[in-house]
Amino acid sequence: MGSITLLYSSFSRHSTTVSAAASGDLKLRLDQVDKELSKGNERAALSIVKDLQGKPHGLRCFGEARQIPQRLYTIDELRLNGIETASLLSPVDATLGSFERGIQAAALIGGIAAWNLFGLSPQDIFYSSLGLLFLWTFDAVCSPKLCFMYMTLTDSVYFNSGVSFLVLDTLGHSLSQKYHNRVVQHEAGHFLIAYLLGILPKGYTLTSLEALKKEGSLNLQAGTAFVDFEFVEEVSKGKVSATTLNRFSCIALAGVATEYLLFGCAEGGLSDINTLDKLLNSLGFTQKKADAQVRWAVLNTILILRRHEKARAMLADAMSEGRSVGSCVDIIEKTIDDTEL
Repeated sequence: MGSITLLYSSFSRHSTTVSAAASGDLKLRLDQVDKELSKGNERAALSIVKDLQGKPHGLRCFGEARQIPQRLYTIDELRLNGIETASLLSPVDATLGSFERGIQAAALIGGIAAWNLFGLSPQDIFYSSLGLLFLWTFDAVCSPKLCFMYMTLTDSVYFNSGVSFLVLDTLGHSLSQKYHNRVVQHEAGHFLIAYLLGILPKGYTLTSLEALKKEGSLNLQAGTAFVDFEFVEEVSKGKVSATTLNRFSCIALAGVATEYLLFGCAEGGLSDINTLDKLLNSLGFTQKKADAQVRWAVLNTILILRRHEKARAMLADAMSEGRSVGSCVDIIEKTIDDTEL
Protein backbone atom coordinates (compact mmCIF):
# COMPACT_ATOMS: atom_id res chain seq x y z
CA MET A 1 0.00 0.00 0.00
CA GLY A 2 2.84 2.35 0.87
CA SER A 3 4.56 1.72 -2.47
CA ILE A 4 1.31 2.44 -4.34
CA THR A 5 0.90 5.73 -2.46
CA LEU A 6 4.51 6.65 -3.21
CA LEU A 7 4.04 5.82 -6.90
CA TYR A 8 0.87 7.94 -7.08
CA SER A 9 2.60 10.83 -5.31
CA SER A 10 5.50 10.69 -7.77
CA PHE A 11 3.11 10.62 -10.75
CA SER A 12 1.14 13.54 -9.34
CA ARG A 13 4.28 15.68 -8.91
CA HIS A 14 5.38 14.81 -12.46
CA SER A 15 1.97 15.79 -13.88
CA THR A 16 2.03 19.07 -11.99
CA THR A 17 5.51 19.84 -13.29
CA VAL A 18 4.50 19.10 -16.90
CA SER A 19 1.36 21.21 -16.54
CA ALA A 20 3.31 24.14 -15.09
CA ALA A 21 5.89 23.92 -17.87
CA ALA A 22 3.17 23.84 -20.53
CA SER A 23 1.43 26.80 -18.92
CA GLY A 24 4.69 28.74 -18.88
CA ASP A 25 5.33 27.94 -22.54
CA LEU A 26 1.84 29.13 -23.50
CA LYS A 27 2.38 32.36 -21.61
CA LEU A 28 5.61 32.96 -23.52
CA ARG A 29 3.82 32.40 -26.82
CA LEU A 30 1.02 34.77 -25.82
CA ASP A 31 3.63 37.36 -24.83
CA GLN A 32 4.98 37.02 -28.35
CA VAL A 33 1.47 37.60 -29.71
CA ASP A 34 1.34 40.84 -27.72
CA LYS A 35 4.72 41.91 -29.09
CA GLU A 36 3.67 41.26 -32.69
CA LEU A 37 0.41 43.15 -32.19
CA SER A 38 2.23 46.10 -30.63
CA LYS A 39 4.43 46.28 -33.74
CA GLY A 40 1.43 46.06 -36.04
CA ASN A 41 2.39 42.59 -37.30
CA GLU A 42 -1.15 41.24 -37.34
CA ARG A 43 -0.43 38.34 -39.67
CA ALA A 44 2.46 37.16 -37.49
CA ALA A 45 0.32 37.39 -34.35
CA LEU A 46 -2.51 35.44 -35.97
CA SER A 47 -0.03 32.84 -37.23
CA ILE A 48 1.15 32.18 -33.67
CA VAL A 49 -2.41 31.82 -32.43
CA LYS A 50 -3.39 29.46 -35.24
CA ASP A 51 -0.28 27.38 -34.56
CA LEU A 52 -1.48 26.95 -30.97
CA GLN A 53 -5.10 26.35 -31.94
CA GLY A 54 -6.53 23.04 -30.78
CA LYS A 55 -3.19 21.68 -29.60
CA PRO A 56 -2.54 20.05 -26.20
CA HIS A 57 -1.61 22.81 -23.74
CA GLY A 58 -2.35 25.30 -26.53
CA LEU A 59 -5.46 27.35 -27.29
CA ARG A 60 -8.46 25.06 -26.85
CA CYS A 61 -11.11 27.77 -27.15
CA PHE A 62 -10.04 29.80 -30.19
CA GLY A 63 -12.72 29.33 -32.84
CA GLU A 64 -14.33 26.49 -30.89
CA ALA A 65 -17.64 28.01 -29.77
CA ARG A 66 -20.61 25.68 -29.92
CA GLN A 67 -23.13 27.27 -32.30
CA ILE A 68 -26.74 26.71 -33.28
CA PRO A 69 -27.77 25.59 -36.78
CA GLN A 70 -28.32 28.45 -39.18
CA ARG A 71 -31.95 28.62 -40.28
CA LEU A 72 -34.88 31.01 -40.17
CA TYR A 73 -35.74 31.77 -36.53
CA THR A 74 -38.98 33.56 -35.70
CA ILE A 75 -39.55 36.30 -33.14
CA ASP A 76 -41.56 33.80 -31.09
CA GLU A 77 -38.61 31.39 -31.00
CA LEU A 78 -36.39 34.17 -29.70
CA ARG A 79 -38.98 34.98 -27.04
CA LEU A 80 -39.07 31.33 -26.00
CA ASN A 81 -35.35 31.74 -25.33
CA GLY A 82 -36.00 34.82 -23.21
CA ILE A 83 -35.00 37.37 -25.85
CA GLU A 84 -36.97 40.56 -26.56
CA THR A 85 -35.35 42.01 -29.68
CA ALA A 86 -36.84 45.48 -29.12
CA SER A 87 -34.79 45.86 -25.92
CA LEU A 88 -31.67 44.58 -27.64
CA LEU A 89 -31.67 46.10 -31.13
CA SER A 90 -32.88 49.62 -30.31
CA PRO A 91 -30.26 51.00 -27.90
CA VAL A 92 -30.81 54.42 -26.32
CA ASP A 93 -28.04 55.81 -24.13
CA ALA A 94 -30.06 57.08 -21.18
CA THR A 95 -26.99 57.80 -19.04
CA LEU A 96 -25.23 60.14 -21.46
CA GLY A 97 -28.59 61.61 -22.43
CA SER A 98 -29.15 62.69 -18.84
CA PHE A 99 -25.66 64.22 -18.69
CA GLU A 100 -26.36 66.07 -21.94
CA ARG A 101 -29.57 67.56 -20.57
CA GLY A 102 -27.77 68.50 -17.36
CA ILE A 103 -25.07 70.37 -19.27
CA GLN A 104 -27.71 72.19 -21.30
CA ALA A 105 -29.50 73.24 -18.13
CA ALA A 106 -26.21 74.38 -16.58
CA ALA A 107 -25.43 76.42 -19.69
CA LEU A 108 -28.80 78.14 -19.48
CA ILE A 109 -28.41 78.91 -15.78
CA GLY A 110 -24.86 80.11 -16.42
CA GLY A 111 -26.12 82.43 -19.13
CA ILE A 112 -28.68 83.99 -16.83
CA ALA A 113 -26.07 84.40 -14.08
CA ALA A 114 -23.65 86.03 -16.54
CA TRP A 115 -26.38 88.41 -17.68
CA ASN A 116 -26.92 89.58 -14.12
CA LEU A 117 -23.25 89.64 -13.14
CA PHE A 118 -21.64 91.19 -16.22
CA GLY A 119 -24.53 93.16 -17.62
CA LEU A 120 -24.42 91.36 -20.95
CA SER A 121 -26.96 92.17 -23.62
CA PRO A 122 -29.65 89.63 -24.57
CA GLN A 123 -27.77 89.10 -27.84
CA ASP A 124 -24.57 88.31 -25.95
CA ILE A 125 -26.45 85.85 -23.72
CA PHE A 126 -28.03 84.17 -26.73
CA TYR A 127 -24.73 83.58 -28.49
CA SER A 128 -22.99 82.71 -25.24
CA SER A 129 -25.60 80.07 -24.43
CA LEU A 130 -25.20 78.55 -27.87
CA GLY A 131 -21.54 78.07 -27.14
CA LEU A 132 -21.99 76.83 -23.61
CA LEU A 133 -24.72 74.34 -24.46
CA PHE A 134 -21.86 72.21 -25.69
CA LEU A 135 -18.24 72.79 -26.41
CA TRP A 136 -18.96 71.50 -29.91
CA THR A 137 -21.22 74.40 -30.96
CA PHE A 138 -18.34 76.87 -31.23
CA ASP A 139 -18.92 79.40 -34.00
CA ALA A 140 -17.52 82.74 -34.97
CA VAL A 141 -20.97 84.32 -34.94
CA CYS A 142 -20.73 85.62 -31.38
CA SER A 143 -20.25 89.27 -30.57
CA PRO A 144 -16.71 90.66 -30.23
CA LYS A 145 -17.16 90.79 -26.45
CA LEU A 146 -17.46 86.97 -26.32
CA CYS A 147 -15.50 85.91 -29.39
CA PHE A 148 -12.37 85.07 -27.38
CA MET A 149 -14.34 82.35 -25.61
CA TYR A 150 -14.92 80.25 -28.65
CA MET A 151 -13.08 78.41 -31.34
CA THR A 152 -13.91 79.28 -34.92
CA LEU A 153 -14.47 75.71 -36.00
CA THR A 154 -17.66 73.79 -35.37
CA ASP A 155 -17.20 70.37 -33.85
CA SER A 156 -20.18 68.87 -35.61
CA VAL A 157 -18.65 69.82 -38.97
CA TYR A 158 -14.92 69.37 -38.47
CA PHE A 159 -14.79 66.78 -35.68
CA ASN A 160 -18.01 64.85 -36.39
CA SER A 161 -19.21 65.72 -32.87
CA GLY A 162 -16.10 64.11 -31.42
CA VAL A 163 -15.56 66.84 -28.81
CA SER A 164 -19.14 66.54 -27.61
CA PHE A 165 -18.94 62.80 -27.15
CA LEU A 166 -15.49 63.04 -25.55
CA VAL A 167 -16.89 65.41 -22.91
CA LEU A 168 -20.00 63.31 -22.26
CA ASP A 169 -18.11 60.00 -22.23
CA THR A 170 -15.50 61.36 -19.81
CA LEU A 171 -18.26 62.62 -17.51
CA GLY A 172 -20.03 59.29 -17.79
CA HIS A 173 -16.98 57.26 -16.75
CA SER A 174 -16.10 59.73 -13.97
CA LEU A 175 -19.55 60.17 -12.43
CA SER A 176 -21.43 56.96 -13.19
CA GLN A 177 -20.06 53.58 -12.17
CA LYS A 178 -23.03 52.00 -13.93
CA TYR A 179 -22.07 53.65 -17.22
CA HIS A 180 -18.42 52.63 -16.81
CA ASN A 181 -19.35 49.03 -16.02
CA ARG A 182 -21.76 48.88 -18.96
CA VAL A 183 -19.02 49.96 -21.37
CA VAL A 184 -16.54 47.44 -19.93
CA GLN A 185 -19.04 44.58 -20.15
CA HIS A 186 -20.05 45.63 -23.68
CA GLU A 187 -16.46 45.44 -24.92
CA ALA A 188 -15.82 42.19 -23.05
CA GLY A 189 -18.76 40.73 -24.98
CA HIS A 190 -17.20 41.76 -28.30
CA PHE A 191 -13.80 40.36 -27.26
CA LEU A 192 -15.11 37.01 -26.01
CA ILE A 193 -17.42 36.28 -28.93
CA ALA A 194 -14.75 37.21 -31.46
CA TYR A 195 -12.17 34.93 -29.84
CA LEU A 196 -14.54 31.99 -29.51
CA LEU A 197 -15.54 32.35 -33.17
CA GLY A 198 -11.93 32.41 -34.36
CA ILE A 199 -11.28 36.14 -34.79
CA LEU A 200 -8.30 37.45 -32.82
CA PRO A 201 -8.82 40.77 -31.01
CA LYS A 202 -5.83 43.07 -31.43
CA GLY A 203 -6.66 45.74 -28.87
CA TYR A 204 -9.39 47.61 -27.07
CA THR A 205 -10.20 50.98 -25.51
CA LEU A 206 -12.79 51.62 -22.83
CA THR A 207 -13.10 55.42 -23.05
CA SER A 208 -13.07 58.06 -25.76
CA LEU A 209 -10.17 59.75 -23.97
CA GLU A 210 -8.17 56.52 -24.12
CA ALA A 211 -9.00 56.19 -27.82
CA LEU A 212 -7.86 59.78 -28.39
CA LYS A 213 -4.54 59.10 -26.66
CA LYS A 214 -3.94 55.88 -28.61
CA GLU A 215 -5.19 56.88 -32.04
CA GLY A 216 -5.01 60.68 -31.98
CA SER A 217 -8.56 61.03 -33.27
CA LEU A 218 -11.63 62.68 -31.74
CA ASN A 219 -13.99 60.54 -33.77
CA LEU A 220 -13.36 57.32 -31.85
CA GLN A 221 -15.39 55.80 -29.06
CA ALA A 222 -14.61 52.89 -26.78
CA GLY A 223 -14.19 49.80 -28.89
CA THR A 224 -12.46 46.51 -29.60
CA ALA A 225 -10.34 46.13 -32.73
CA PHE A 226 -9.69 42.84 -34.47
CA VAL A 227 -7.18 41.14 -36.74
CA ASP A 228 -9.61 41.27 -39.65
CA PHE A 229 -7.47 41.45 -42.79
CA GLU A 230 -9.10 38.27 -44.08
CA PHE A 231 -12.53 39.87 -43.74
CA VAL A 232 -11.34 43.08 -45.40
CA GLU A 233 -9.91 41.09 -48.31
CA GLU A 234 -13.24 39.34 -48.85
CA VAL A 235 -15.19 42.60 -48.70
CA SER A 236 -12.82 44.26 -51.18
CA LYS A 237 -13.52 41.42 -53.62
CA GLY A 238 -17.26 41.84 -53.14
CA LYS A 239 -17.67 38.24 -52.03
CA VAL A 240 -18.16 37.53 -48.34
CA SER A 241 -18.43 33.86 -47.38
CA ALA A 242 -21.27 32.66 -45.17
CA THR A 243 -18.79 31.74 -42.43
CA THR A 244 -17.23 35.20 -42.46
CA LEU A 245 -20.61 36.93 -42.47
CA ASN A 246 -21.84 34.81 -39.58
CA ARG A 247 -18.76 35.66 -37.54
CA PHE A 248 -19.05 39.36 -38.30
CA SER A 249 -22.78 39.39 -37.47
CA CYS A 250 -22.27 37.75 -34.08
CA ILE A 251 -19.30 39.94 -33.17
CA ALA A 252 -21.19 43.10 -34.16
CA LEU A 253 -24.13 42.15 -31.93
CA ALA A 254 -22.08 40.81 -29.02
CA GLY A 255 -21.91 44.14 -27.20
CA VAL A 256 -25.65 44.84 -27.21
CA ALA A 257 -26.31 41.17 -26.42
CA THR A 258 -24.07 41.38 -23.35
CA GLU A 259 -25.81 44.54 -22.14
CA TYR A 260 -29.20 42.91 -22.65
CA LEU A 261 -28.24 39.87 -20.59
CA LEU A 262 -26.81 41.93 -17.73
CA PHE A 263 -29.08 44.98 -17.63
CA GLY A 264 -32.26 43.97 -19.44
CA CYS A 265 -31.69 46.36 -22.33
CA ALA A 266 -28.89 47.84 -24.41
CA GLU A 267 -27.88 51.50 -24.21
CA GLY A 268 -24.71 51.47 -26.31
CA GLY A 269 -23.95 49.75 -29.59
CA LEU A 270 -26.11 51.65 -32.06
CA SER A 271 -23.08 52.12 -34.31
CA ASP A 272 -22.47 48.33 -34.22
CA ILE A 273 -26.01 47.66 -35.40
CA ASN A 274 -25.77 50.33 -38.10
CA THR A 275 -22.49 48.87 -39.34
CA LEU A 276 -24.03 45.41 -39.65
CA ASP A 277 -27.07 46.87 -41.39
CA LYS A 278 -24.88 48.68 -43.92
CA LEU A 279 -22.90 45.51 -44.63
CA LEU A 280 -26.06 43.48 -45.26
CA ASN A 281 -27.38 46.23 -47.54
CA SER A 282 -24.10 46.34 -49.46
CA LEU A 283 -24.35 42.58 -50.00
CA GLY A 284 -27.79 43.03 -51.54
CA PHE A 285 -29.76 41.40 -48.73
CA THR A 286 -33.53 41.88 -48.84
CA GLN A 287 -35.15 43.04 -45.60
CA LYS A 288 -36.48 39.53 -45.00
CA LYS A 289 -33.06 37.95 -45.52
CA ALA A 290 -31.37 40.58 -43.35
CA ASP A 291 -33.89 40.02 -40.55
CA ALA A 292 -33.22 36.28 -40.70
CA GLN A 293 -29.47 36.84 -40.46
CA VAL A 294 -29.84 39.18 -37.49
CA ARG A 295 -32.23 36.87 -35.62
CA TRP A 296 -29.91 33.90 -36.02
CA ALA A 297 -26.93 35.98 -34.91
CA VAL A 298 -28.80 37.35 -31.89
CA LEU A 299 -29.86 33.89 -30.70
CA ASN A 300 -26.47 32.31 -31.41
CA THR A 301 -24.61 35.09 -29.61
CA ILE A 302 -26.92 35.14 -26.60
CA LEU A 303 -26.60 31.38 -26.11
CA ILE A 304 -22.80 31.51 -26.32
CA LEU A 305 -22.67 34.36 -23.81
CA ARG A 306 -24.97 32.53 -21.41
CA ARG A 307 -22.83 29.40 -21.65
CA HIS A 308 -19.63 31.32 -20.95
CA GLU A 309 -20.90 33.85 -18.41
CA LYS A 310 -18.02 33.20 -16.01
CA ALA A 311 -15.41 33.73 -18.73
CA ARG A 312 -17.07 36.98 -19.78
CA ALA A 313 -17.08 38.25 -16.19
CA MET A 314 -13.42 37.34 -15.66
CA LEU A 315 -12.51 38.90 -19.00
CA ALA A 316 -14.33 42.12 -18.11
CA ASP A 317 -12.34 42.37 -14.87
CA ALA A 318 -9.10 41.89 -16.81
CA MET A 319 -10.04 44.51 -19.41
CA SER A 320 -11.00 47.03 -16.72
CA GLU A 321 -7.45 46.57 -15.37
CA GLY A 322 -6.01 47.25 -18.82
CA ARG A 323 -4.56 43.77 -19.31
CA SER A 324 -2.99 42.92 -22.67
CA VAL A 325 -4.69 40.90 -25.39
CA GLY A 326 -2.47 37.92 -24.58
CA SER A 327 -3.37 38.10 -20.90
CA CYS A 328 -7.07 38.31 -21.74
CA VAL A 329 -6.76 35.28 -24.01
CA ASP A 330 -5.01 33.37 -21.22
CA ILE A 331 -7.87 34.18 -18.84
CA ILE A 332 -10.45 32.91 -21.33
CA GLU A 333 -8.52 29.68 -21.83
CA LYS A 334 -8.13 29.08 -18.10
CA THR A 335 -11.76 29.85 -17.29
CA ILE A 336 -13.61 27.80 -19.92
CA ASP A 337 -13.93 24.07 -19.34
CA ASP A 338 -13.72 21.54 -22.17
CA THR A 339 -17.31 20.46 -21.53
CA GLU A 340 -18.53 23.98 -22.39
CA LEU A 341 -17.13 23.86 -25.92
